Amino acid sequence: MSPWLDLRVPPREVKLPAVEAQAHRRFIKTHLPVDALVFSPMAKYLYIARDGRDVVWSMYNHHANANAFWYEALNDSPGRVGPPIAPPPDSVHQYFLDWMARDGHPFWPFWENVRTWWQIRDLPNVMLLHFSELKADLPGQIRRIAGFLDIAIDEARFPAIVEHCGFDYMKANATKSVPPGGAFWDGGAETFVNKGTNGRWRDILTAEDNAAYEARARAELGEDCAAWLAGGGASD
Repeated sequence: MSPWLDLRVPPREVKLPAVEAQAHRRFIKTHLPVDALVFSPMAKYLYIARDGRDVVWSMYNHHANANAFWYEALNDSPGRVGPPIAPPPDSVHQYFLDWMARDGHPFWPFWENVRTWWQIRDLPNVMLLHFSELKADLPGQIRRIAGFLDIAIDEARFPAIVEHCGFDYMKANATKSVPPGGAFWDGGAETFVNKGTNGRWRDILTAEDNAAYEARARAELGEDCAAWLAGGGASD
């Protein structure tokens, strides 16, 4: 229902006709910065951000549990740019250090992505969301999103909407939303939908690691954006 057009899997001759055939309101996902998109005033954009340290811990779970099918899809399908993705180190701490030193390694650059979306946050067709705020007040954030998208909420269905967007339901029904039904990960879709928590890095990163990350965030994003990325709050 929500194709990832940036990804080379499935191939475009499969993916694009499937997108064109959709009859429901179309929504697609992307990991691109704004300057890599054909940005359209006719579309609405929801940008969901998360503290970079939490991003690393989530990515490590995806990467460390990936199976041979995942590596084949990402490394061997036509159009790859750059070296093949290798298995991650055994240590998530080392994974974080590599991510910091090489700006999002082994996937996409991190700081540019956040920075470009923050810069256009005041456009009428852009809404910034934060993972922490979705966790803290899911009903309120759902109402905020619905208002932005001009979608009327059926109050009789609202409790079910909230339930279906919650972590427990998504974990229990992961095969419905995880690409491709979880076949890329050992343990299946429930492995991909992992914990849904923040702060797992707190017991592993040193004070020096955190100071380096926070200084880099301020240098890359500016004080206001860095503060928002750390935990949400006002984005305007």
